[in-house]
Amino acid sequence: MSTADLEHPTLLPSVLLGDLRDGSRPGRSTRDWLVDLTAFLLAVVLGGALFAFAADAEDPPEWLMVLDFVAGFAACCGLWVRRRWPVGLALAIAPVTLFSSMAGVASCIALFTVAVHRPTRTVLCIAALYLAAVPVYTLLRPTDDSFWVSAVVGVLITAGLIAWGMFVRARRQLVYSLRDRAQRAEAEQELRIAQARRMERDRIAREMHDVLAHRISLVSLHAGALEYSGASSPEDVSRAAGVIRGAAHQALDDLREVIGVLREDGEPGAAPERPQPTIADLGALLEESREAGMRVRGDLDVAEGVPTSVGRNAYRVVQEGLTNARKHAPGCAVDVAVSGAPGDGLTIEVRNPLPVGGLVAQIPGAGTGIVGLTERVALGSGRLEHGPRDGAWRLWAWLPWPAS
Repeated sequence: MSTADLEHPTLLPSVLLGDLRDGSRPGRSTRDWLVDLTAFLLAVVLGGALFAFAADAEDPPEWLMVLDFVAGFAACCGLWVRRRWPVGLALAIAPVTLFSSMAGVASCIALFTVAVHRPTRTVLCIAALYLAAVPVYTLLRPTDDSFWVSAVVGVLITAGLIAWGMFVRARRQLVYSLRDRAQRAEAEQELRIAQARRMERDRIAREMHDVLAHRISLVSLHAGALEYSGASSPEDVSRAAGVIRGAAHQALDDLREVIGVLREDGEPGAAPERPQPTIADLGALLEESREAGMRVRGDLDVAEGVPTSVGRNAYRVVQEGLTNARKHAPGCAVDVAVSGAPGDGLTIEVRNPLPVGGLVAQIPGAGTGIVGLTERVALGSGRLEHGPRDGAWRLWAWLPWPAS
């Protein structure tokens, strides 16, 4: 196995990812410089001590001592690149350990670095290479100690370095994992907040479309009646103007409410959101349409105890049906039927005859009322149907009403 094989990104992807997982950085920080300087000084000082001890104990040839010192010092200098090329440095030092006592500490630091930054398989390969150099060193530099003593000492030192390095690696990975988990949890929390805010704004937008469309259609209907009924009495004109003014004021209040809610930051002391309509407000809704001049026939046969969300959705269905009838079929009678009981669900039907010439909007609109209504009913696990049927335009919805 060559240095290029061990360092190749396609052969050892997990190895290359190891540096990122254990928190290493592409550039040296002040702490990294201090650690590298300490490692270099330890390798030089302790390696020099081992070199001097071996020179006294073994009395080797002069040429071997020169080669030992030069190669060992070069191995110590190589520790400055141990973060970037840990495996390459360890392989480069391995031949030097065959004869150099000066490189002993540098080889230990290189093995420790591999254990910190590389997976177990790579660490064991490098460790086996270093252990294989022990008998060769013993033959080239014989001492009074037996071969087995040197082998046991080498195995113990190697095992200790590997265990220490793998412990440091595991700890760094744990710290990185906890940091990454905290960052992902924070990001997910922000995403949930943003989604909740967007859903709330969408809900308010649907509510305000339903409310404002209803109010403005009433204003338009009364204004049209005033425009074309020139022979109306002053009392009728005054009454119609009062209705227009009341509907306009209510529309402005609704608009002011939605603008306040849709602000990015709520203002302290802002007024709370007004109560939402329920099934009990259907009678007032039908009466309001009758006062606007619509011919509305209502058949409300609903048991008591309608859930609040179900009643609110039913109210919005009827409100949208009346608004569409005013827009597309002015002057036509509208039949509203609401019935239901616990366990059977709540059924809403709004019907009006198709006007001559088809549905032509007399009052402009956004064209998204049915889309929003379909969305609302679907969110409530209900069903919605709309379209021409038996010569009339029919808006039909069913909403679940669980049995208590």
